[in-house]
Amino acid sequence: MIEKELISLTPEASRQIRAIIDEKGLPPFYGLRVGLKGAACGASYLLGFDTENKDEDDHFEVEGIPVFVNRRHLMYLIGVTIDFEEGGEGFVFRK
Repeated sequence: MIEKELISLTPEASRQIRAIIDEKGLPPFYGLRVGLKGAACGASYLLGFDTENKDEDDHFEVEGIPVFVNRRHLMYLIGVTIDFEEGGEGFVFRK
């Protein structure tokens, strides 16, 4: 378990994530999976829910929400803030 948070959530992102968890009735062992798809220069962020912490993951809590991140992605996610924007944007990642 990582002691310091690498990823932060804005209050609105945290509210939206909790709303999704409640709406879908996800059990408490579900966590937020944050990652990357593609190469570092052309990578896009991934966000979803997962039921387990895999061997290659680091995990920590942000705002009381379990977060799972593949160790290979950690260096690219340091300092990322996840926000939520109304009007079609949805979740956005800010570095």
